[in-house]
Amino acid sequence: MIPLNLWEYQNAIKALYASCVEAVCERHQITRMELDILLFLANNPHFDTATEIIEVRYLSKSQVSTSIKLLEKQGYLKKEYAKYNRKTAHLRICEPALTIIADGRQAQEQFIEIILQGLSEKERECIRQYFEHMQKNINSYLKEETE
Repeated sequence: MIPLNLWEYQNAIKALYASCVEAVCERHQITRMELDILLFLANNPHFDTATEIIEVRYLSKSQVSTSIKLLEKQGYLKKEYAKYNRKTAHLRICEPALTIIADGRQAQEQFIEIILQGLSEKERECIRQYFEHMQKNINSYLKEETE
């Protein structure tokens, strides 16, 4: 018997998160992928390229590329290039996206509060540490598998 069947929980977790962010997408007339990209960039400023979004979030290149183009067209993102490297575009959040990001973060906080409701601060910290450790294990395994 497997002691922890994480895959049994993943669809419920995804459905809850979708429920929390759905109103943000509707209010701002953006797709879920566009919101995810804006929130990723805002929450992880040290990752600011499309390649990093794809690699860290395990998203498809075509979906990320399409969403970035739409976000640029809407004035929510812009690309900047370093003088020494004209190949790599660094994504910068534009001022019109800040309201979307604030609303998205509020939805993320709601999601976390629903999941962690009734847990002490100590229990929440333990969960954070467990998930960080699991993420390292996953990343390590996937990296070895592709080498």
